[in-house]
Amino acid sequence: MDLHTSIDVDAPPERVWEVLLDVERWPEWTDSVTAVRSLDDGPLAVGSRVEVSQPRIPTGTYTVTVLDPTSTFVWEQRQPGSTVAAHHECAPLGDGGTRVGLRVVMSGAVGGVVGRFYRKRTEQYLAMEAGGLKRRAEGGDLTR
Repeated sequence: MDLHTSIDVDAPPERVWEVLLDVERWPEWTDSVTAVRSLDDGPLAVGSRVEVSQPRIPTGTYTVTVLDPTSTFVWEQRQPGSTVAAHHECAPLGDGGTRVGLRVVMSGAVGGVVGRFYRKRTEQYLAMEAGGLKRRAEGGDLTR
């Protein structure tokens, strides 16, 4: 199961990236996340572990597997028979804005079944995250 969305943000990539990497503050700007807790000291880095709670989805621990310090990070949650990988990317636009790409890939023997079960909710959460990130990075209404 591979789901994705993108959104153009009227803010420079540095600002969008700053908001995106401050993962413990995500609950302030998206209803798709109720709590985020870093399990390791220091800034987000490859190997960092983060506990993420979302409405109607079991809390999971994600490990950062890819981190480009200015544009991309991927974190994964692995369980027997399944892997959920969440991709977050920022690309500059010619007008000074940023295109944000968000993608969730569910794989493994159980991952496909779980992915189909959570498909609609995952699509909703991707849209909520994209919209909330846009509002926060553009400095507009910080409410959801």
